[in-house]
Amino acid sequence: MKAHTKETQATMTPEKALNFLTEGNVRFQNNLKANRNLLEQVNDTSDGQFPFATILSCIDSRVSAELVFDQGLGDIFSVRIAGNFVNEDILGSMEFACKLAGTKLIVVLGHTACGAIKGACDDAKLGNLTNMLAKIKPAVVAVKEPQDSSMRNSSNSDFVDNVSAKNVQLTLDRILNESDVLSEMQKNGEIKIIGAMYDINTGAVNFYE
Repeated sequence: MKAHTKETQATMTPEKALNFLTEGNVRFQNNLKANRNLLEQVNDTSDGQFPFATILSCIDSRVSAELVFDQGLGDIFSVRIAGNFVNEDILGSMEFACKLAGTKLIVVLGHTACGAIKGACDDAKLGNLTNMLAKIKPAVVAVKEPQDSSMRNSSNSDFVDNVSAKNVQLTLDRILNESDVLSEMQKNGEIKIIGAMYDINTGAVNFYE
C-alpha cells in the first residue's frame, strides 16, 4: 500500500475517510495488516504529506491511532493528550490539518478504562496534573448516575466509561463552539467531525454517528 498523494487526497471525502478508518480497525482486530513498505513510504512522503484524517486521542500506550486503524506513514495527523480534550493549541493544529493540509475527517477517540478519566473521577491532585484533570471535570459532573458519591470514582468501571463517552461529546461540542474554521467546514460538507470509543479489551472502535 502506497502513501497518500495529493491526487489520492483530492479524491477523498469525509465518508470515504471514515470507511478507511473503519476498515483499518477491522484489519487490526483480525491481525490482518495491510501490505505496506514503511521505508518506501518514508521516501514517498519525503517531499510532502497528504493525510486524510486527523485523530485526537489519549496518550495511553495501548491506544496508538496508527496501529488501531492500521495506517501507515503520511496517512493521518495524530494529536495525543491525556484525556483527549482540546485547548487553543490543539484547535489550531486541527485547523491547520483540515484547512491547510487537506484532511477530511476529525475523530475524537476516547477509550475504556482511561487513566486520565479515572484521575478526574477521583479528583486526583499532583503538580501540573491537577490543572489538566480540571479540564475533564465537566464530563464527570455531566454524568448524573449513579448519584451515590461512593460509586462515582475509579472503582466503578461503568461510571468511568460513561464519563469517557461524555468527555468525547463535550470535546466535540468545544471543537464546534470554539473553532469557527472547523464549524464552517463541517457545515459546508468539507469535513466530518465525529467521536469514537476504543475498547482496550477487544481492540474495537465504536464510532458515534
